Amino acid sequence: MYEAQTFDAVLARMLEKIPDTLDKREGSILYDALAPVSAELAQAYIEMDVILNESFADTASREYLIKRAAERGLKPSAATYAVAKGTFNIDVSKGDRFNCGDYNYAATEKISTGNWKLTCETSGSTPNGNLGVLIPIDYIDGLETAKLTEVLIPGEDEEETEDFRARYYATLSTKSFGGNKADYVEKVNEISGVGGVKVYPVWNGGGTVKLVIINSEFGKASNTLIDSVQTAIDPTVNQGTGDGLAPIGHIVTVDTVTETIINISFSITYQQGYTFDDVKSYINNMVDTYFLELCKTWATSSDSLVVRISQLESRLLNLTGILDVTGTTINGTASNISLDSNAIPVRGTVNG
Repeated sequence: MYEAQTFDAVLARMLEKIPDTLDKREGSILYDALAPVSAELAQAYIEMDVILNESFADTASREYLIKRAAERGLKPSAATYAVAKGTFNIDVSKGDRFNCGDYNYAATEKISTGNWKLTCETSGSTPNGNLGVLIPIDYIDGLETAKLTEVLIPGEDEEETEDFRARYYATLSTKSFGGNKADYVEKVNEISGVGGVKVYPVWNGGGTVKLVIINSEFGKASNTLIDSVQTAIDPTVNQGTGDGLAPIGHIVTVDTVTETIINISFSITYQQGYTFDDVKSYINNMVDTYFLELCKTWATSSDSLVVRISQLESRLLNLTGILDVTGTTINGTASNISLDSNAIPVRGTVNG
């Protein structure tokens, strides 16, 4: 708004207000007196522009966006800690600590004999793919085998600024109250490990609600995560009594997305010197990236996900070593595949 209020513009405007009978040339007393004032005023205009931008959620930096959102009771989601399954030849004890790769874990809850929930001591999503042999940090008598076998609840990074901005705007267009759909979406998305949810009211008669979730890695949720959401929203022990976040009288069932295996076949013309083996990893990464993009839209889409041949072929042509592609089939058919309403695509075989 104040871009035109530069040092030169401010100084010129001030000099214009002085009679021409006085010396206003550069180096004169008047010029030298007004120049520092013009510099300060120009800086003030710059700061006024910053203040103006920080006043609106659309242009505010993270610090002031947080202040604006706080007026509606919102704050960015903090980073969370991944919970994984540790398998041992003996029962360890709560609080025992282990190392796997670059990360340390602590035993927090017993699942069954020899199986424990381990919570990563490093927050964020980076440890989510960390599986393998566990090494005890302190000696444990009788321990012979220890493995980190499965991520039960993915860790999440601190909410990105633009995601937080979008969530702030979403609260302006929808009103969450008393167990309506927006209320369930807001509450479930706040639970650690959840990446999105679809709400199905009255799915099995009056007072019933079904929540279908996807994890924060945009994949199928583990039973542990499903149980965690169920307990937080409407514990199975006393369903419908309001012991969780759900209103009294709502009987809530939590489920997760299903996975549909997608087998893809291409007829590829390769650039000189390339074969399928040379580009296979690139193709697999391309398919995984495309499927991840689809999965990220699942929770907000009113339609089922569609795996499109045009998307696969256009992305394939951008890969090194590939000249042309024809005859693409998905699960044996030369057409797009529409998945079930609560299904997400998972890469199967890819042939070229």
